[in-house]
Amino acid sequence: MTDLHPVRRALLSVSDKTGLIELGQALSERGVELLSTGGTAKALRDAGLSVKDVSEVTGFPEMMDGRVKTLHPMVHGGLLALRDNDTHVAAMTEHGIGAIDLLVVNLYPFEATVAKGADYDECVENIDIGGPAMIRAAAKNHAFVNVVVDVEDYQKLLGDMDQHNGATCPKFRRKLAQKAYARTAAYDTAVSNWLADALELEAPKRRAFAGELKQTLRYGENSHQSAAFYTDGTNRPGVATAVQHQGKELSYNNINDTDAAFELVAEFDPAQGAACAIIKHANPCGVAKGATLLEAYKAAFDCDRTSAFGGIVALNQPLDAETAQEITGIFTEVVIAPGASDEAKAIFAAKKNLRLLTTEGLPDVTAGGKTVRQVAGGLLVQDKDNGFVGMDDLKVVTKKAPTEEQMRDLLFAWKVAKHVKSNAIVYVKDGATVGVGAGQMSRVDSALIAAKKAERMAETLGLAQPLTIGSAVASDAFFPFPDGLMEAAEAGATCVIQPGGSMRDDEVIAAADDAGLAMVFTGMRHFRH
Repeated sequence: MTDLHPVRRALLSVSDKTGLIELGQALSERGVELLSTGGTAKALRDAGLSVKDVSEVTGFPEMMDGRVKTLHPMVHGGLLALRDNDTHVAAMTEHGIGAIDLLVVNLYPFEATVAKGADYDECVENIDIGGPAMIRAAAKNHAFVNVVVDVEDYQKLLGDMDQHNGATCPKFRRKLAQKAYARTAAYDTAVSNWLADALELEAPKRRAFAGELKQTLRYGENSHQSAAFYTDGTNRPGVATAVQHQGKELSYNNINDTDAAFELVAEFDPAQGAACAIIKHANPCGVAKGATLLEAYKAAFDCDRTSAFGGIVALNQPLDAETAQEITGIFTEVVIAPGASDEAKAIFAAKKNLRLLTTEGLPDVTAGGKTVRQVAGGLLVQDKDNGFVGMDDLKVVTKKAPTEEQMRDLLFAWKVAKHVKSNAIVYVKDGATVGVGAGQMSRVDSALIAAKKAERMAETLGLAQPLTIGSAVASDAFFPFPDGLMEAAEAGATCVIQPGGSMRDDEVIAAADDAGLAMVFTGMRHFRH
């Protein structure tokens, strides 16, 4: 028997009617009998197409508000029967079951219903039962049956049929089956995770994750690694939902770094002033606030001009022409902002390799969610680090209290430190980072590296002394010994923000008092590994 199987009878039952009429017309023109349900049948019939209701096939009306319509042997027998099995063929003949060669189904919009904030009962009603059951049946029997769950495959289906004189080839059917199982898996994932959240289960016995392909990538972190980018359907403003206006395709590292940059700059409310973050290898090399975006960008750039070359720039306000012109002064990989003026876009157009991404807004850094990291043999799942510390949460632990101006810089430094790989040390002065030490095995080394970078930038900028003199310093976790704190003091820091909680807090506080430092504890750490 040939592996090519003609499409003679199709069952169409879709929630999303995009492209439905065109598909129905194309199938009818190719001599395919159409079966359908509810609103899908009505839409096809209203378009002048001949359609048989599934209720005519099953002998039962749709009932229970549409919950029961396709869960019937006349449907599932037509999908599951092996055409080359004499016993199956005999059973079809005995019970009058007609073969269904094509199933076109997209599911109730459960994910969209949850996303819009619907109540529990409405979400439950949008859990599709008949659709997934039919999809899985048809996909299992892909040796004979085509199952289409994606509108973008309508034309591919028709193309394969035309190529094979009204039939489809086994490779095409296998591809459809793979996509079908992936769709039902993602659907069940959405339902199970929603129920886990509704039940406030922090660690359900089984947790699934799903994504939809956004783009294949040229390679991963290195050229010998293949990679792809998947979206999770949450529509969080950022690199996954941004519009790319120009420039070549984003790379794996571009996406990772752009995400880090935009999540960081979102810490700064645009209503309270412009902010800019420049990222290199997922770490900030400069972050600043300013009266304008241009001022913020310049201050961020002046923290570490060397590392900013080939970096990612994130802005918390729509990109304007003046800032765009300044950014083009050096090579930049990506700029992401919540919008851009036409003038800014025109300036960037002259830089064909510069990617410009715009979003509908900023992500909510206080929102919940999960982060997932793969380890050998498993997954590490945790709550997103949405911890927030405000002025009222700070505890002054030294004899000297920070001034109001120092408090502002301390909180700024704390927000930045949250996004720096641990061990993290961040020096800030006048609303701008002036030294960043990231990812070192020793907190002392992070303090030294950040201070050394500040010294080099002082030479570059022609300053008499590094900007760490008179700065505020943040540590993402407590100082286990006074040595790291003393390195910050020697660099010129005059005030410190850290979580506290060390067995030697008293020693560290005493050292701060001896050095004349003001220090506050947050009671919260921000490890970022």
